Amino acid sequence: MVHVKETSGGLQWRLRASNGSSSELLVPESGPIRRTWLGLLGLVVGLTSKVGKFFKKAWDVGVQDPKKVIHCFKVGMALTIVSLFYYMRPLYEGVGGNAMWAVMTVVVVFEYTVGATLSKCLNRATATIVAGSLAMGVHWIASQSGDRFEPVILGASVFLLASVATFSRFIPTIKARFDYGAMIFILTFSLVSVSGYRVEKLLQLAHQRVSTIAVGTSMCMLISMLVCPIWAGEELHLLITRNMEKLANSLDGCVAEYFGEMNNDDIDSDKVDKEDKTQKSLLGYKCVLNSKGTEDVFANLARWEPAHGRFNFSHPWKQYLKIGAAMRNCACCIEALNGCINSEVQAPEFIKKRLSNVCIMLSSFCSTVFKELAITTTTMTRSFEVEFSVGEMKDGVQELQNTLKSLPTLLTIPPSPSPSPSPSPLPEAPKEEKKEPIATPTVVPLMEVVPLVTVASLLIDIVARIEGVVEAVNELADMADFKSEDEKPKQPSSDYRDQQTMNALQQV
Repeated sequence: MVHVKETSGGLQWRLRASNGSSSELLVPESGPIRRTWLGLLGLVVGLTSKVGKFFKKAWDVGVQDPKKVIHCFKVGMALTIVSLFYYMRPLYEGVGGNAMWAVMTVVVVFEYTVGATLSKCLNRATATIVAGSLAMGVHWIASQSGDRFEPVILGASVFLLASVATFSRFIPTIKARFDYGAMIFILTFSLVSVSGYRVEKLLQLAHQRVSTIAVGTSMCMLISMLVCPIWAGEELHLLITRNMEKLANSLDGCVAEYFGEMNNDDIDSDKVDKEDKTQKSLLGYKCVLNSKGTEDVFANLARWEPAHGRFNFSHPWKQYLKIGAAMRNCACCIEALNGCINSEVQAPEFIKKRLSNVCIMLSSFCSTVFKELAITTTTMTRSFEVEFSVGEMKDGVQELQNTLKSLPTLLTIPPSPSPSPSPSPLPEAPKEEKKEPIATPTVVPLMEVVPLVTVASLLIDIVARIEGVVEAVNELADMADFKSEDEKPKQPSSDYRDQQTMNALQQV
């Protein structure tokens, strides 16, 4: 039953059940003005929230990488200085209205790293000069051929040179280093050739544009190299060393996670943060797998950079690509090792426990080699600790192989001993002897042991691939002439392996 009651705010509707037990008050709908106001208020609140989140993300980006903030100020500085050619009358009269080409040049060629900026500046300057000179020559030849053949010669030259320059961009060598220059060559030649047909003072126009582009490129190169320079070579150097540390942490984390499942009963609240950090370290190998494109870009840009810091002009940047390829081979094995953690089939705990110490010790030796290689690459110094760590790693492989040889004897669970009969105080009458059934050992199914054997074989394969990384780093040391340590090589102590084993076991 519905009851209607008139109030000061409008009509009030009340719904009552037929038995009169309960009633429900129906709130009248708000008017269009109120709905519009609420909609605008929600829109403003949502927009304010999104703006706040955007500024928070921007702040986090600046805090995590201050070099990006520095690059923004450098671009602003270059644009401000170049804009003076347009604001100040003496400079404006010198370059004319083409001063805006200098501003456009700064916006286009100023990149994050010094190598990228130098690459674009040199490509743009060279392509502009070559294309402008060639266009001027073609224009002179066309002007001497008469008004009838001039547009034909200009059109044919644009078609031919643009086609050839475009095809050159498909060549891998040119695409890697001179792709931007080829594009600027096409643009400049086409503009000069087409505009030269109608513009009388073509030489003066070309001179002004070349001078403004020279001003813009020179300003970008100077500011990029002199004001807080960000070198592509150093970025590549740091990327390789960080990837080595990530591989070391991922390998330790994967092995500890796999063999640490036996101790999952004792989990307290203090271990939650440690588990989150372990999960992050487990995914470090993915960064190594996805870093090929970044390494190629940095190595290509580093060739344009002059000598700086510890890096000479002829520094072997290509060798870093070989080191990165060798590390990606290791990362592939670690990815397969990580897949064994979530396998549905798990080996029995008594066999898993038998191999856990050896596998954890081997993973500790492998991570030690990665960390020593990272130190060697960072300091550019030959370290004798790498040789000792590699020797310990090979010894760990030998111990793991010996343990695997004894694995067939572990595939049987020994029978439980039968209870001995309790002694009787009184003699009993002799009874017929009954033969007790012989207890047969239980055989572990082979499918339950396959994941454990897979983990062990992957560790052995990782050791072989780590040796490839060591060889690549040694080649880099020879090419870049790494310095030797002044102190004599330290002999490993007798309890070195025991200490490494204890450190590895503490991680589980």
